[in-house]
Amino acid sequence: MRPADTSAPAPLIRTDTVVIGAGQAGLAAAYYLQQAKVDFRVLDAAPAAGAAWATRYDSLRLFSPAGVSGLPGLPWPGAATHYPTRDETTAYLRQYAAHFNFPIELNRRVTRLAPGPAGYVVETADGPTYAARRVIIATGPYTRPKIPVWAPLLPAAVLQLPSRDYQRPTQLPGTGPVAVVGSGNSALQIAADIAAAGRPVYMAFDEKTPAMPNNRLMWGFLALTGLLGVSRHTALGRKMYHSPEPVVSGDLAKLRRFANVRFIGRAEAALPSGAIQGRRATSEPLEAVVWATGYRPDYGWVELPILEADGSPRHHRGLTEAPGVAFLGLNWLDSRRSALLYGAGPDARRVVTALLQMP
Repeated sequence: MRPADTSAPAPLIRTDTVVIGAGQAGLAAAYYLQQAKVDFRVLDAAPAAGAAWATRYDSLRLFSPAGVSGLPGLPWPGAATHYPTRDETTAYLRQYAAHFNFPIELNRRVTRLAPGPAGYVVETADGPTYAARRVIIATGPYTRPKIPVWAPLLPAAVLQLPSRDYQRPTQLPGTGPVAVVGSGNSALQIAADIAAAGRPVYMAFDEKTPAMPNNRLMWGFLALTGLLGVSRHTALGRKMYHSPEPVVSGDLAKLRRFANVRFIGRAEAALPSGAIQGRRATSEPLEAVVWATGYRPDYGWVELPILEADGSPRHHRGLTEAPGVAFLGLNWLDSRRSALLYGAGPDARRVVTALLQMP
């Protein structure tokens, strides 16, 4: 006979709203919930607010200047035209959380979101269970690396890192060739970081990716036209949504100036030699590959009918079919700015206002 479980049940905490995630989206939601005088909790698996930023690569800079990157109620310190570093972004988010003294509970990894008697239950690993009328899922853009199906064909001797795990060139073994695979801004910044250390870099980059400047003139144009805030549910927004995301033209030009960087075109296959075959050329046998190829959804803990067959969120401008449950911080949640610090505030204001109007 199996012995009876004598462990104490997890305590139950009742609150109006639970926000899952203490990154920029969750903190912006906390601001508007606090302004509305709603009882809420913010749960995060990390030991500090904004912790995801602290784990990114050392040389990271925001793609938007400080003047348009602040969260509601607290402007970014310093010059408005400055492009904040990784560490400055982490410090700002922690300062933001402390400034408003949000009810954040850290080291609270959510393991289950399910229907409950009075709304929803949110269970955590080794912690309390929360009962809430409303839940905001603000865990950020997708977290499971999207790596090509042929990646396992690379020999075991080739180190493979998703971009979220890359921090600095000294992580990579040896001194020989490295490939960076991806056609986004992170791929360009990581490749330049490695190239600056003197290593041969093969850049598997889709040459059809559009590029645009990132300067005061561009940001002035975007502010005047409001293009970043155009909803993807409009005709113009749908066209933007289905177009390739542009990269920063200055970063692309900088990378092309490195004599030790070779562009091989979009990656198409791995070879038994340890090389990557691109659309234009093939690399040498590699010592490491950094995959900057995006991420897939990872919502296995959500037990609500709000996910598509592929696991991605099903929502309209953040609101789901489950009354009182919403997403924040996703790419194109509503507009191009949705996944940027720049867009966290407007999306949070709209979503929180809509949730609080529900009976």
